[in-house]
Amino acid sequence: MKKEEGTPFIPRMNNGGFQAILGVRNTRSDFAREEVLNMSLNNIDTRDRADMPLTRADIEQRIQMVGGSDKLDVSGQNLQGIDLSVIDLSGAKFSGADLSGANLSGTILSGADLSGANLNADLSGANLSGANLSGANLSGADLSTAILYMADLSEVNLTEAHLSGADLSKARLNNADLSYAELSGAHLSGADLSEAHFINADLSEADLSGTHMSGAHMSRAHLNGAHLNGADLSGADLMNADLSEADLSGARLSESNLSGASVAGVLISAESKEDLLHAIGVRWST
Repeated sequence: MKKEEGTPFIPRMNNGGFQAILGVRNTRSDFAREEVLNMSLNNIDTRDRADMPLTRADIEQRIQMVGGSDKLDVSGQNLQGIDLSVIDLSGAKFSGADLSGANLSGTILSGADLSGANLNADLSGANLSGANLSGANLSGADLSTAILYMADLSEVNLTEAHLSGADLSKARLNNADLSYAELSGAHLSGADLSEAHFINADLSEADLSGTHMSGAHMSRAHLNGAHLNGADLSGADLMNADLSEADLSGARLSESNLSGASVAGVLISAESKEDLLHAIGVRWST
């Protein structure tokens, strides 16, 4: 072919030729691979799962995969705001997990490990019997009517928590902080409350019979109408506490401090009378 002066020479090529020069391929296998690639890209979850809270569906799937809640281990996981209400999680491991804002109302957590967990959550009516909550943060948590029979709550933060009507009988609460907590009508018979803080706590009408409260810090606590029969209050600080109408029969009050406390209508046994008078500041003349 004769090339005219000043005109660029463009060879004649079919479509396949141009595509070959440009590196374009359009075989069926190529189109199929491209479609699969697009589908894969569309289905990639670009969210960082390490930073995303687990959901109820995630927990239920894991329980199914491991073969039971007692084999579930989500220790240290982010479970903020999760709804796990009315589900059986007995024996599960939540040690160090963040459950702040979670809904655990009516949840079965008997024997579960919640040590060191952040549990500023709704645990109303939950069953935590025998659970390990040592060192957990339960500040402001709702534990009203919860069952914590024989649970380990040693050194927990329960400041301003709601525990009215809760069953804490035979629980371990040594060195726990329950300052400003609501425990009216709670059942704590036989519990270990030694060195625990109940400053300004409401324990009115609570059952504290047979409890170990030696060295407890209970200044300004509301114990009106409380059942403290047989309790060990030796060395406890009850300064300015309200003990009106409380039952202190058989209670041990040696070395306790009840200065400024209200003891109107208190029921006291003969063997504890002298200790009570000494605790409220009465001194015998010689």
